[in-house]
Amino acid sequence: MKIATHIHISAKPQEVWKVLMDTKQYPQWNPFVQSLSGEVAEGKRIKVKLPGMTFTPTVLALKPNREFRWRGKLLIKGLFDGEHSFQLQAADNDCTLFLHSETFSGLLVPLFKKKLLTTTNDGFEAMNRALKNRVESKAAQ
Repeated sequence: MKIATHIHISAKPQEVWKVLMDTKQYPQWNPFVQSLSGEVAEGKRIKVKLPGMTFTPTVLALKPNREFRWRGKLLIKGLFDGEHSFQLQAADNDCTLFLHSETFSGLLVPLFKKKLLTTTNDGFEAMNRALKNRVESKAAQ
């Protein structure tokens, strides 16, 4: 099962990336990923705090100005796994298309499907809007 959202941001991918990767500032603006700590590098584990849960996924991809992706699991692999992705695509007029998605798999996914399709999707959308506001307000300064 996949949840996929997107938003257009009036700034270059480099500007969006700078805000996205300044994880120490997440508590100030990010309503979904309330904190993210640890070494953000491929193969490394990071600590992510969302509303109601904290987990330690592994960074799968870190491609500057293009992609940040991690995979997490609940207890053991195959029970409830998620591959979370932030992708940045250059768009016309020095804008960025921000793609925010997660693919869920595992035995428990059907039990959480309704919540994922509502609460998680809403969280992604809220983060997207907050990122857009943060980046565009910085660009206007």
